[in-house]
Amino acid sequence: MDWKPDWGLRGRMVLTMFLLFALYLVFAVVISQTQYVGFLVLMVPFLAVQYFFSDKLALYSMGAKEVSEEEYPELHAMIGRLSQQADLPKPKVAVADSRVPNAFATGRNQKNSAVCVTTGIMQTLDRDELEGVIAHELAHIKNRDVAVMTIASFLSTIAFLVVRWGWFFGGGDRREGGAPVIVAIMLSLVVWVISFVLIRALSRYREYAADRGGAVITGKPSALASALLKISGRMDSVPKEDMREQAEMNAFFIIPIKSGFIGKIASTHPSTEKRVAKLRELEKEMETR
Repeated sequence: MDWKPDWGLRGRMVLTMFLLFALYLVFAVVISQTQYVGFLVLMVPFLAVQYFFSDKLALYSMGAKEVSEEEYPELHAMIGRLSQQADLPKPKVAVADSRVPNAFATGRNQKNSAVCVTTGIMQTLDRDELEGVIAHELAHIKNRDVAVMTIASFLSTIAFLVVRWGWFFGGGDRREGGAPVIVAIMLSLVVWVISFVLIRALSRYREYAADRGGAVITGKPSALASALLKISGRMDSVPKEDMREQAEMNAFFIIPIKSGFIGKIASTHPSTEKRVAKLRELEKEMETR
């Protein structure tokens, strides 16, 4: 496998995390002057849990379960072979019983990761297409962008919670010598908006990077392009109830769900058409080598 580090992705991840931590350092200093300092302290252990158990939490939120080789021998064999081609430890294999055709990768590092596919995607795609999707998810693990997205999303959530519940916990009062609650809430809103924009931009680029990486792993960009078109086409036929149940995982899916709270605000992914166009360009490049 002719794997080349994606320095564009690495640079964006470093820049995003630097900006987010700088932003949250200012946020923490201001909040420390209000009655929300206890709230921030309580968030620290939750951040640790989110980081160390991100794979289990993501699988639980999707209603997915880890499956054995006896249950899904072909899926295990496929993921094992593609992991070898990607020079990665074989991740845990999980399946979610859902009609939504989708897949995602989760985990804090390459040795503690999981790849989850839905029953819907296994019924929708042929073997080559499914390999392309799984290789895409392995590319996320190879690029180490899953952990970055997990941490960045959690930091953004802290600010969002202050915006949403600030008046309830603060009671609208001022503390002597401290900043007023309204300032803390407005600052939280600004922090959340900036975080959202940074995370969304990173999320879109990481999908392009994973598409390229997945195509390199399998050597078949056209298979992944076909899978993307087929999944996108099937989304419209999935019941809205199923879509709403999974919309909060949008940033980690191979194809975003265009409904629910997150889907209505903005897409975390580039359009399927743009992704397919880039994959076709990559296929032409690979044919000329």
